[in-house]
This record gives sequence, C-alpha cells and structure tokens, in this order.
Amino acid sequence: MLDHTNNNMPFSSLKKRLGLKLSLNDPRWGNDKDGNKQAQEGKKPGDGPPDLDQLWRDFNQRLNGLFGGNRNRNSGNSGGGSGGGGDMKGAGFTFGAVASIALLVWLASGAFIVQEGQTGVVTTFGKFSHTTPAGFNWRWPYPFQADETVNVSQVRTVEVGYRGNVRSKQARESLMLTDDENIIDIQFAVQFKLKDPVAWLYNNRDAEETVRQVSETSIREVVGRSKMDFVLYEGREKVASDTQALMQTILDRYASGVQVTNVTMQGVQPPEQVQAAFDDAVKASQDRERQKNEGQAYANDVVPKARGTAFALLQQAEAYRAQTIENATGNADRFKSVLVEYQKAPAVTRDRMYLDTMQQIFANTTKVLADSRSGNSLLYLPLDKLIAQVAAAETARTTQTPPPPTAVLLPDNSMNVDASRSNRSRDSSRDRESR
Repeated sequence: MLDHTNNNMPFSSLKKRLGLKLSLNDPRWGNDKDGNKQAQEGKKPGDGPPDLDQLWRDFNQRLNGLFGGNRNRNSGNSGGGSGGGGDMKGAGFTFGAVASIALLVWLASGAFIVQEGQTGVVTTFGKFSHTTPAGFNWRWPYPFQADETVNVSQVRTVEVGYRGNVRSKQARESLMLTDDENIIDIQFAVQFKLKDPVAWLYNNRDAEETVRQVSETSIREVVGRSKMDFVLYEGREKVASDTQALMQTILDRYASGVQVTNVTMQGVQPPEQVQAAFDDAVKASQDRERQKNEGQAYANDVVPKARGTAFALLQQAEAYRAQTIENATGNADRFKSVLVEYQKAPAVTRDRMYLDTMQQIFANTTKVLADSRSGNSLLYLPLDKLIAQVAAAETARTTQTPPPPTAVLLPDNSMNVDASRSNRSRDSSRDRESR
C-alpha cells in the first residue's frame, strides 16, 4: 500500500495530478478471471471491488513517466518474474524524489524577509531565541522555530478619553477629580515607539492596553495634585510633561519596551452639566483682566506725564532759584564795586548813576518833547496815540513798497531844542556838583 503520511499533498490531489481515474465505472475493476466469473454469474463488469495491484502498477507507471522512469517501465514489461522487482525499484525511486522535494520545500519554509524599520524575533519551541535585522533571514522551519516581525520605527498612538474623534467621548476615562475637589473632563493622546521588541512581545499580555491604562493612571495622579484653574488654563503644558515623565517611569518599571515620545492634550474642560456656569466665570475673569489691563495702560500713560511735568517744574524752580541768586549776587557785587568807586569820586559816580538810570527809564517809555521857549503852544493830545498810529502806518507802507531813501531836513527850532536841552543838562550838573 502507498504511505500517504510523508507526502505534502493529499491522495486525492496527487491522483488528480497523475491523471488516475478511479471511478466505479472504470472497466479495470478486477481482472479477467473476475470478469469471466462475473459474466458467468450474470453480473456486469465493474460491479465488483477494484484490483489494487493493477491500480498500484498504474500509479507507479504514471510516477515514472513524470520523473523519467521509462527505464523501469521497460524492465517491468520484459518478463513476468522480474516485473515485480522493477515496480518496487521504481516505487522506491519515486518515493525518494518526492521525499527530497518535500524536504526542500520544508527547509525553504524557514526563510523570511524583514522590512526596513522592523526587527525579526525568532523563537525555538515557543521560547525566545534571538532577533534578526532587516533583510533576508532563515530559521528552522515549523515545528522547531517560528518568527514574528515587529515594527520598531512606527509611531503608535493611544487615545484616552475619546476614540477617533474628540466628540466621541469616553466618560469613564475622561472624568477626573482635581485637588480642590472639582470634576474635570480631559481627552489626550499618547504617542510612543518601541525600544525593545522582545519586551513588547513577551513581558506583558496586552501591551497596548497596558500603555492606555498606564496613561490614564498617570494623568489621574497628576491632575489629582493640581487645582482646577491650573489644569484648565495656564497649566496644560505642565500637566502634559508631568504625565509623560510619570508614564515613562511606570512603563520602565513594567519592562514594557516602550519609549513615550509625546503627550498631547486634545480637550480640557469642565463637565457638560456645569459648562455654562464655567463659561460665565471665564467671561467675568476675562472682563476683570481686560479692565485691569486698561487701568494699567492708563496709569502707564498718565504717570510718566505727571512725573515729567513734576520734573520740569523742579528744573524750572531750580533754574529760577539759581537765576535769582546769581542776580542778587551780581547786584551785590556791582553795588560793592560802585561803592568803592563812589568813595573815590562821589560827584562823578552820582552823575554816571543818574545818566544810566535816566537811560533805562527813557528806553522803556514813550517820550514827547515840546519846545516851550519858541512860543509854539499848539499841542496835539494825546500825543502817544498819534505817534503809535503814525508808526503803524509807516510800518504798513514800508512792508508794501519800500520808500526810496530821502534826506531829512531839520527845522531851525530843532536846533534850538537841542541847544536848550544841552543847557539844561549843564545847569543840572552844576547844581549837583554844588550840592
């Protein structure tokens, strides 16, 4: 009988490939003797059991035809006594060829390819043996060894508090309790890579679920140590960084072979039931900050101006004080110098002081000279107004069209006025000297 246990394919498939027709209608069921016996008994050919020897010989002939066994076929046809031995030799050759092919196929099944960025993990009888780099590798086929590839360059993501979209919340994971006994709703994502594929495969039963549970545990611990306002507003980055550090510590303690790369906060808000009240509180806080900023801006605008004005007043007062002191000092020094000169020549000093004083007075006042000695008693009053009007008219005329230079002719009485003025000054000086 043909042993089918060592073949890689079932007998029905092998029969199909060899072209055997083993049906009930095959006329080769039984031999001629059986056929004659069946004919004598009134039975049709093919109604009895098949002739197994003939089937075996047909099967060997088909195999020899496939694997080049024509020589064995010819020797089998040569004599009756040697035909059985040739069939057995052909059967042995066929079995060896089939076994060799099966062995090659079995050994080839141990080859596997590891892609770039992946690592192959080989186990022997279910126990870790070694790792393989990227490229073509070979290990002992089943049942001795098995292989598994792990992608160590892929960035994996675990979502906590939601799945796929922030709107699809997982309330059991997202609701947490803060240090001030308030409930907060947090959704975040954890990104990680594998730094040890062996630990990732064999140290934890469900490694990805372990990462999710560690993430939830870590953020609950961090949020439980923080105030609600800190977590909601200014402390988001701090909470994320603390959660990442705590996760890495726990995962290293579990020897999970995971390297946490980033923790991203997707949503941090109070529960939906009190969302409106928190929004009002946030708006009030924003209004308070806005008013504080406006007041600070007004103070920053007014205070520097006031300080500048005060500094300018101080400088002006200091300048006035210095000017007054210097003027007083200068007047005192001038008085002292005049006193010294007066002591030397009193009359000359008195005349000089009188002339300087009158010069200052006449330089700052409007003067009208009337000649009373000439007998002209016609006076125009008020003379100062008339002089101002004449001066204004002269100024307007000079600005429009500058007049040509003209000679000024003095009347005779002007000479008399000058002479009388010099005589009066001479008389007054004599009177002061006589005193």
